[in-house]
Order: sequence, then C-alpha cells, then structure tokens
Amino acid sequence: MDDFWVFGYGSLMWNPGFPFEERQQARLYGYRRALCIRSNVYRGTDENPGLVLGLERGGSCHGVAFRVAGVNREPVLQYLRERELVSHVYKERVIAVGLADGRRLPALTYVADIKHSQYVGGLALDEAAHIVRHAAGQSGPNVDYVFNTVRHLKEMGIRDVVLERVAANVEAQCAVVP
Repeated sequence: MDDFWVFGYGSLMWNPGFPFEERQQARLYGYRRALCIRSNVYRGTDENPGLVLGLERGGSCHGVAFRVAGVNREPVLQYLRERELVSHVYKERVIAVGLADGRRLPALTYVADIKHSQYVGGLALDEAAHIVRHAAGQSGPNVDYVFNTVRHLKEMGIRDVVLERVAANVEAQCAVVP
C-alpha cells in the first residue's frame, strides 16, 4: 500500500494525532484558511458554539503536509474521519499541494461545506472575536485554539493576517471587558 499525504491548516498542524513519516510546510492553492465553522463539539456547545477554521474557495493556504505510511492508511483515515467529519460540515477532498522541497503532490484535506448550517463565512472581526472569547467545548476554550494556531503559524514563518487580527481583537476585548 502506497504512502499518502494529509494537509493540515488548523489544529492538525500542531496536534495531528496520527503517526506520520515526514512533515513539511506546504501550500494548497484554490482555497484559503478562514474562521468560518461554528463548533458545537470541540470548541463550543450547542448553546454557545465556538469558531474553528475551514478552507473556503479562493486564494491559497500555507500549512503542513504529513506523509503517512501506507500501512497506516486505514487507521489514519478512520481517525481523521472521526475527528473531522463529526457533523459533516467538512468535505473530504484530495487536492494538490506544493511542498517546501518543491514537490507537488495530492494530499487529503477537509474543506468547508458552505451549504452546511454550521458554515458562517464572512463574519466581522469583532463578531468572530466575541464568539471565540466566550466559547469552550470538549477540547477546551476557543481562545486556546485560535492562539495556538496563530502561534504555530508564526513559528513556521507563516502570516495569517485575518486570524492574527481576530486574536488581537480577542486580546483587546479581554483587556477592556472583564
């Protein structure tokens, strides 16, 4: 069984949760990272949903590609599907990515289903920050998710201006309102 690649653009970058043979920075074309998915499990609840990242059409997205050994294909796919397809707000896709070493190859990733009720593209920065600041779910506070993602992107030399602005807005709201 051949090895395969998985592209991560959010928590998969810093918490893949599966065994891999190789990890490289990568760029996926045709989609951009966006804080556009209401989370009612991992970073929020039904009563107070949080916000997590999804891939929306347009632009490109810097992230991480993981090479998974072919012998681990089935357990890794099962793990990813249980993790990412909880409510089916994501669609599983194989999309070409460009690796840091110059190779271009197909990678499994999860894109936002813009027709799903949990999709909320186009939120204003202050509204997104308010949601992030007040939500928490099974995986912890929503602010941890956003701050961890921003920190890991910066450590890799990747700028996501919109996500950084949301994080800064959350910090400003915390400083102003107890």
